[in-house]
Amino acid sequence: MAISMTQAAIDHVARYLEKRGHGEGIRLGVRTSGCSGMAYVLEFVDTSEADDQVFEFGGVKVVIDPKSLAYLDGTELDFVREGLNEGFKFSNPNVRSECGCGESFNI
Repeated sequence: MAISMTQAAIDHVARYLEKRGHGEGIRLGVRTSGCSGMAYVLEFVDTSEADDQVFEFGGVKVVIDPKSLAYLDGTELDFVREGLNEGFKFSNPNVRSECGCGESFNI
């Protein structure tokens, strides 16, 4: 099982970790939420748990718990700017449908 990150996402996370001044990387996960059932969760992580999967991209660590990894396998994490908006974009091959607002998905 694996995930990937674009260079834009790596650069964005690295800048924020540097500003923050501490931390191991980011935690990527899923939680039950929204009208389609699941939503992505991103947060800084200071230490990983023993059963976490840790992926490293250009010095940036992405930590994923085993339960979430089953839903995230094959996902590419990107950081995009579209007009005045910017944010993370998830290209997840496991997604069957998404809600209209794009905040949640179903597998």
